[in-house]
Amino acid sequence: MTDATTAAPLADEPVEFEVTDSDLVYRGRVWDVRSDTVAYGDGEIVRQYVDHPGASAIVAIDEEGRVLLIQQYRHPIRHRDWEIPAGLLDIAGESPLETAQRELTEEADLTASSWESLVSIFTTPGGNDEVVHLFLARGLSEVGSAHARAEEEADIRVEWVPLDDVVDGVLAGRLRNGILAVGVLAAAERLRRAEAAGGARR
Repeated sequence: MTDATTAAPLADEPVEFEVTDSDLVYRGRVWDVRSDTVAYGDGEIVRQYVDHPGASAIVAIDEEGRVLLIQQYRHPIRHRDWEIPAGLLDIAGESPLETAQRELTEEADLTASSWESLVSIFTTPGGNDEVVHLFLARGLSEVGSAHARAEEEADIRVEWVPLDDVVDGVLAGRLRNGILAVGVLAAAERLRRAEAAGGARR
């Protein structure tokens, strides 16, 4: 049994197995599907997965402690789910932070003076290689709308909801979007720790 007091911090372990064959099964508008044959153990395994560019997402919190939520139709789940602003890493040379800043403006007509990295997550490691980088944005200001919204974004709904209410919704199972859940729980814990540290210094 490993002694938790002396062990290295628990972390995911990068590993590379030889890919002996890789086929593009389907080329999509946003992401592709690949089929890889991988040398594994004494044999091979074949796995199909979504080849995803990755994304950035934003937990935007205003001066009243409210989180910006957006609701839009998501066809695979047949729901209008509540989400946080997010966008694909689909512009060459753009960093995850720059993507987050762009998406906050495009989806919510907002800019932020304060940006903090929260967490990065694998959304569905058994089915795609997507990594989402989550940021906490504060010091929000409105900007003029210059982004034409079409398709699912055309009837997007925007709400400002107290952070505690969003956390309650996640824990009660009413809000099931995974990126929203991780983002608001991470933001709530980040702010709780900052408040505790401030209290300790006083």
